Amino acid sequence: MTTARDGYDDECDVLVVGAGGGGLTGAYTAAREGLSVIVAEAGDRFGGTTAYSGGGMWFPCNAVLARAGSTDTLADAKTYYHSVVGDRTPVELQDAYLETGSKLVDYLESDDDFEFMAYPWPDYYGSAPKASAGDRHIMMLPLAPEQLGSLREVLRPTLAVERAGEPLPDSVIGGQALIGRLLLALSRQARADLRLDTICDELIKDGDSVIGAVVTQAGVRRRIHARRGVLIASGGFERNEKMRDEYGVPGACRDAMGPETNQGLAIRAGIAAGGDVDLMSEAWWSPGLTHPDGSSTFSLWFTGGIFVDDAGDRFVNESAAYDRIGREVLDRIAAGSMTLPYWMIYDDRAGERPPVNTASIPIGETKDYQDAGLWISADTLEDLAGKIGVPADRLVATVRRFNEFVSADEDADFQRGSEPYDRSFSGGGSPLVAIEQAPFHAAAFGVSDLGTKGGLRTDAAARVLDGNATVIRGLYAAGNSMAAASGTAYPGGGNPVGSSMVFSHLAVLDMVHRPPVS
Repeated sequence: MTTARDGYDDECDVLVVGAGGGGLTGAYTAAREGLSVIVAEAGDRFGGTTAYSGGGMWFPCNAVLARAGSTDTLADAKTYYHSVVGDRTPVELQDAYLETGSKLVDYLESDDDFEFMAYPWPDYYGSAPKASAGDRHIMMLPLAPEQLGSLREVLRPTLAVERAGEPLPDSVIGGQALIGRLLLALSRQARADLRLDTICDELIKDGDSVIGAVVTQAGVRRRIHARRGVLIASGGFERNEKMRDEYGVPGACRDAMGPETNQGLAIRAGIAAGGDVDLMSEAWWSPGLTHPDGSSTFSLWFTGGIFVDDAGDRFVNESAAYDRIGREVLDRIAAGSMTLPYWMIYDDRAGERPPVNTASIPIGETKDYQDAGLWISADTLEDLAGKIGVPADRLVATVRRFNEFVSADEDADFQRGSEPYDRSFSGGGSPLVAIEQAPFHAAAFGVSDLGTKGGLRTDAAARVLDGNATVIRGLYAAGNSMAAASGTAYPGGGNPVGSSMVFSHLAVLDMVHRPPVS
């Protein structure tokens, strides 16, 4: 922790650490409000985890949704969110998110660089009070590459491009569009200075106030004086194995979907400055199809199959929201009733490849998975059970029982198909697909995550708190660097991105309306 006040290499009003959807929203807000801002991005491209994502934003009751015909109310959205999150986080924090999302949309829509569209997507707890089947989710409109021009060269590409070497797609969509539009808007702001290869691992304090940071920019240490404050929005620590172990985060770095730069260094700097933390063992979970390199990546859009445990029994609604499935797996592992891998069982109606339409990265050649022992086939369920090490009688009974549910169009065990999200990938129809056509197949699964969600504890203005719940002046946090407002829950698609944007925006607005910290 540095405390000296002289000898700065750079001066600005606002220092933003991280350039994902949240960090860039904070930077845009600062520049638009007349403050000078430096963005310190550890990677060689802008976008963070947001650039890999679908780019959805869970912002109930905004103007985009109203224009699309939504009659949702903020009271209903609050009832839903509060019922799902419970009292794990302060209600003031929850309400700050819920009440600010629509205001942020208005703020951004006043700039022609931002264009949204409604994207109907069900809430992830469809049986909770006032859950919505599709009225709370929006996205940015796609961009043509020529609209971005050279900015596309500094936009972190998709996982398919980065990890699998696929060519850049012909359109800029999802999280790419969100980051692209933020970069476009920031390119028109003279007060914004965006820097790549700039790692922040130390904060500068004057008494009880944070007044800047020390960064390593292209291998050179630099001291930045931030007159209004420092916003840490650099993502989680999912790619830091040591830190995961320290805080008891299940899983492994190789199964995390965040970029390699998500090491938690700025979170540690915030802790060293006196910041309190919460939810440090938590992440945004999902089932992960296991690949020949040993990694298990975020997977969804299942058009068939069932999951079975070590005993050959079903244990979950396979069409439930991904975080809910991931948590069920982790709970069973913690209880000692399951080990990895668990298996997806499916029949041959679509061939040997599992009925998984996205695994975040392109699924490779069938033979590679077979050679690695990850995709198993057999002429009978009994033989398949022997090959994956589960009791044959239990697997046969499990499949028989599931097929009876298919015939009855009702899953009496796990209610698969009972919530709107369950039917998202089956055109609104039943997601129950019989397993009856030989040969039979099994695909190995693990647990993946979209990033850790524990971090610096904040108030409703995104100001970091110390262990006595006292505000540390000049220090703010948002996104996965902040202890998530949603606690241990994942209320809906676009919640992580939306929350990161909201609290980054609130942080900078607080800086705007407060005197400089030094």
